[in-house]
Amino acid sequence: MKCGGLEASDLGTVDAVVLTEAASEDVDDGAGGCIALVPEEPEDMWHAYNLIAKGDVVTASTVRKVQTESSTGSSTSNRVRTTLTIRVETIDFDTQACVLRLKGRNIVENQYVKMGAYHTLDLELNRKFTLQKILWDSVALERVELACDPAASADVAAVVMQEGLAHVCLITPSMTLVRSKIDVNIPRKRKGFVQQHEKGLNKFYEAVMQGILRHIDFNIVKCVILASPGFVKDQFFDYMMQQAIKTDNKLLIENKSKFLLVKASSGFKHSLKEVLQEPAVIAKISDTKAASEVKLLESFYTMLQLEPAKAFYGKKHVEKANEAMAIETLMISDKLFRCQDILKRKEYVGLVDSARENGSDVRIFSSMHVSGEQLDQLTGIAAVLRFPMPELEDSDDENDIDSD
Repeated sequence: MKCGGLEASDLGTVDAVVLTEAASEDVDDGAGGCIALVPEEPEDMWHAYNLIAKGDVVTASTVRKVQTESSTGSSTSNRVRTTLTIRVETIDFDTQACVLRLKGRNIVENQYVKMGAYHTLDLELNRKFTLQKILWDSVALERVELACDPAASADVAAVVMQEGLAHVCLITPSMTLVRSKIDVNIPRKRKGFVQQHEKGLNKFYEAVMQGILRHIDFNIVKCVILASPGFVKDQFFDYMMQQAIKTDNKLLIENKSKFLLVKASSGFKHSLKEVLQEPAVIAKISDTKAASEVKLLESFYTMLQLEPAKAFYGKKHVEKANEAMAIETLMISDKLFRCQDILKRKEYVGLVDSARENGSDVRIFSSMHVSGEQLDQLTGIAAVLRFPMPELEDSDDENDIDSD
C-alpha cells in the first residue's frame, strides 16, 4: 500500500502520495492526524478495513447522481465525479468484490452534496483516499507501517542466480520485490586465466552475500531459496558458509537451516515462477507467517491439555496474567480492534502495549485466516504463560466472551 505523510497538527491538505518506511515516525502514539493511502493489493483493503473505525473522517473521490433543471423547467439527471468527506458511521467490507463501503454524513461543503447529507463511499483498489483520526493508537500505527512496508510481511526470500548475475528478492503473499540486482563480469575459464576466473567468481559471491545481509531480515524471513542452473547455488552456499565461519558471522551461521537450494533455469527474476512450484519449496514455505500462527495455536491447545495452569483465554484471565508479568506469548484477534466501543478498543490496545513492555511476544491474528477464526472461538484472546498460575484456574469469573 502507498501512503502519504501523516501530520499530527495540520489536518488540512495531504502531500503527494509517497512510499514511507515507517509512518509511526510522523505521528506520535496518542496524537491525531491525517494520512493518504492508495490500496494496491487485495490485502491492502483488509488493512484499510482494520484501520477505519466509526467516527473517523474519510475523504475520497466518488460518483454522485445530480439532477439539473433547465430554464424551461425540464430536469436532467447526470452522474458526476466529485470528492466527498464523510464522518464514518457504518463500515461494510465486500471480500468478493474487494470493495470497502463506508456510509456517513458529508461534513465538508460540496457543490453537489448538501452538508449533513448521507452518502456511501466505495473505496477501491488503486484509488486514493485520506483517513483522519482524532487518535492514532499503537495498533493502528502498526497496521499502517505493515501496510506501507511490503518487506515487513515478506517472510520468504529468494536469490535466483547464474554465473555473474543474481537477483535478491523478497516474496510477500501477493508480490515479489527485487531488492538487489548483482551483475559482475567474470573472466572466462580458460588455460592460463584460471586464477582470474576464480577471482571474478569470489568477487561475485561476495557481492551476493552482502546483498543477502543487507536486504534480508532473518527475524522475519523463515526461508531463503537459493536457485540456479548447475552447481552455482551449491558453490555460492559453500563460499558463504566458509566466509561466515572465517569472520564469525553468527547471523548466517545461526540461520543456515533456513536456506533451501533448488534448481532454476536462469538467474533472471522470471525463473522464480518455476522455483516456487517445486514441491520442496512449497513444503518449506508452508512454515511461514500464516502456518506459524496455526502452529502457535496448536501449541496453546496442547498446553491447555498438558499444563492448563500455563494456558489461558478470555480477557479477565489474560489481564491478570499480564499484571503478574507472566505472559510469554499473547495471541489476539484483529476482530477485537474493530469493536464499535472505543473504550473497549482502548482496553485491548492498552493490554497489547503493556504485554510488549513486559517482554511478551504479541501476535495479532487475522480473522480472515483459519487460525484467526479458531482464536475468535476462544473469545479472540489467549496467552501461553512463562510460569504456571494455578490461582487463575480456580477463579470462576471467566464469563467474558468478547463481542463487538
